[in-house]
Amino acid sequence: MTRDRSSPPPEELLPTLDLEAHLRDPAIKQRFVTVMFDVIADRYDRFTRLFSYGMDTGWKRQLMAQLSHDERPALVVDLASGTGDLALAAAERRPAARVLAFDVSRRMVQLAARRTAALNGRLTVGVGDMVHLPLPKASADVVTVGYGIRNAPTPGVALAEIARVLRPGGLLLVLDFYRPRRRLWRALYLWYLRAAGNLIGWLWHGAPVAYGYIGPSIAGYLSAEEFTSALEAHGFTVQRVRRKLFGGVALHSAVRH
Repeated sequence: MTRDRSSPPPEELLPTLDLEAHLRDPAIKQRFVTVMFDVIADRYDRFTRLFSYGMDTGWKRQLMAQLSHDERPALVVDLASGTGDLALAAAERRPAARVLAFDVSRRMVQLAARRTAALNGRLTVGVGDMVHLPLPKASADVVTVGYGIRNAPTPGVALAEIARVLRPGGLLLVLDFYRPRRRLWRALYLWYLRAAGNLIGWLWHGAPVAYGYIGPSIAGYLSAEEFTSALEAHGFTVQRVRRKLFGGVALHSAVRH
C-alpha cells in the first residue's frame, strides 16, 4: 500500500481511524494495519519483548529451531517480516539460501534493511503484501510468518497465497497470537492485551489504538486448533503445534502437500 503524499503522516492519521470498523471490513482492514505498523515500527521490537515479558525471543527461537541447518541452495520467504528477526534467523540456519523478507510497512522495511545490510544481498527486504506475492508458483522452499496471518484482511486468502508459492514438500513455520478456547482465560487474556496495549499506545504514541489493536484483532480471529484446520484445508499437513499461554500463542509447523 502506497501512502498518498497529500494525506496526513501515519502518527496523525492513526488516531482518526475507527478500529472496529476496519476490523469488520476486509476491504479496509489493510489500511489500518499498514498505518499502525508504520507508527509503531521504531519501538516494535522493544514492545514485543516488553509485552511478552521477554518470551517472544524464546518463541521465535523455538520456531526457527524447526528449520534444520542445510547447506543446499534454497529460497526462504519471510512474510510480515517486521524488523527482520525471523529472516535473520533463517539466513543463519540456511547459509546457502536466498532469503526474501516482505512487510507492508515501509518503515519496518527500512529498519529491517539496516539490520540485514551486512549479509551483502543474500537477504533481500522489500515492501510486499502476503496476499499478492511477487513470486512464481511453487518457487519457495520455506515460508516463515511471525504475527502476520492474523493481520491479513482475509487470512484464508493469505494461506492460499502461501500455498501457491510454496513448493510441494516445502515447510511453513507460523508464530502468532490466537483466541484461547477456555472462556474464562480468553476473557482475562483479551482484557489484559487490550488494557495494556491501550496504556502503552497512549504513553508511547499518544494513541491508545496503536497497541490496543492487538486484543480486538485476536478476539475476531481463530483459536490455535481452528488455525490447524485452516492449514489442512489449504493443502498443508500440520507436523507440530506448540501452544503457549494456554492457547493464547502457538507455533505451527506444516508441510505443503
